[in-house]
Amino acid sequence: MQFGLTDEQKMIVETTRAFVETELYPYEAEVERTGHLRMDLIREIQGKAMAAGLYAANMPEEVGGAGLDTLSWLLYERELGRANYALHWTCVARPSNILLAGTAEQREKYLFPCIRGETWDCLAMTEPGAGSDLRGMTASAKREGGDWVLNGTKHFISHADIAGFAIVFMASGEEDTPRGKKKRITAFFVDKGTPGFTIREGYRNVSHRGYTNAVLEFDNCRLPDAQVLGEAHLGFEVANTWLGATRLQVAATCLGRADRALGHAISYAAERKQFGQQIGKFQGVSFKLADMAMELKAAELLTWDAGWRFDQGNVSEADMSMAKLKASEVLAMIADEAIQIHGGMGLMDDLPLERIWRDARVERIWEGTSEIQRHIISRELLRAVGG
Repeated sequence: MQFGLTDEQKMIVETTRAFVETELYPYEAEVERTGHLRMDLIREIQGKAMAAGLYAANMPEEVGGAGLDTLSWLLYERELGRANYALHWTCVARPSNILLAGTAEQREKYLFPCIRGETWDCLAMTEPGAGSDLRGMTASAKREGGDWVLNGTKHFISHADIAGFAIVFMASGEEDTPRGKKKRITAFFVDKGTPGFTIREGYRNVSHRGYTNAVLEFDNCRLPDAQVLGEAHLGFEVANTWLGATRLQVAATCLGRADRALGHAISYAAERKQFGQQIGKFQGVSFKLADMAMELKAAELLTWDAGWRFDQGNVSEADMSMAKLKASEVLAMIADEAIQIHGGMGLMDDLPLERIWRDARVERIWEGTSEIQRHIISRELLRAVGG
């Protein structure tokens, strides 16, 4: 692994950071205050992102994306992650890679409109009774009269309110395994407006204001075979093939916010004076800064290493889990310490620190909780010795 960035990677970092600071930062206060992201603002920033070559940059060149290698993509994600989540995710959208698993017809109908910015996708797996244990899902898809009939509920579905369609995972049967019966899962494209498919407003969230979640309800929602993504009953295989790097994406966006918070803490420690000197000269503050910088560097190295290994084809589940776990927990620590260094001002919304602190909390939950990541890591360690 080369630790230095290429000229192209440096350009990606510089271009993305400049865009974030110029086009996204100015609207953070509005989104935080209102909890709403205006569609006219989305379209305005979206157009600028397209002109800058930043929209759908995670996609391969052959489908209209930037064709970034994984490490370059993660550097891009880190810079976007500095801003309010709703702004960077919605206005500089990165369509889900799982759309690449579709047929030629499905790509025309679903993938390319997302890349052109005409609509957004949303991914629906989680249920009220099935989070990390996806095999525990009860929402079902059953064959009836040559079609599939979907019933059940999904919740915590991000930005489903603006998405033109959902990629929905449903229990579609059972199979016998040495450890007993196991549910089969099938993935479906479900268009907004399909009879029997209802999108309801979700929950008010302390993290990522303006980035909405929704409840999806399916009541005898009938779909033809053409709406199946991948093969019937092989939904997990589709997800595992195309969604593996999402933990790295979470890690990278956490790094961006952590770096922003650390920057504020360093500047304040150099400017703020108490007892006749800069507070950064007090060991209680200076050691905090040293620990924050060291932990951020460790999280970066884990993330960049996993991204590099992903492109080499030898990344492990533990590599990606370590990156996600470390980056999300480091973000929480740095956000908290940055507020401590600022004192009371750190909790005021004049600064982005209280937002970064609030937003950090969800990162240890979605895309696999910290406990799940530790389970993945330890399982891989034990398997190597027959455990």
